[in-house]
Amino acid sequence: QVQLVESGGGLVQPGGSLRLSCAASGFAFSMYVMSWYRQAPGKERELVASIASTGGSTNYADSVKGRFTISRDNAKNTVNLQMNSLKREDTAVYYCTRWYGVSPDYWGQGTQVTVSS
Repeated sequence: QVQLVESGGGLVQPGGSLRLSCAASGFAFSMYVMSWYRQAPGKERELVASIASTGGSTNYADSVKGRFTISRDNAKNTVNLQMNSLKREDTAVYYCTRWYGVSPDYWGQGTQVTVSS
């Protein structure tokens, strides 16, 4: 069955960095668009970044452009999110997702990122 397992979340000070990883299994990883979403308390879920199946194209939310980088390793079935210059407003649960068609069809369990001094 499809599994997406996130790791790498934690507590970081403003201005710091974190790298999230998502290990995928149970499907042909290299054939799917993958993305990261986040949801902060009391806010709607937000698409943070997405990456094409080959890794050749990426897209970012305006709020993270220039600070976050999404990447993937199709040989290892992993997708990563490098987050730099973190701000308090980046605090959220971050989810790895697989896309099917025009929307995600599978979600990981999420990993908490807290940006605080």
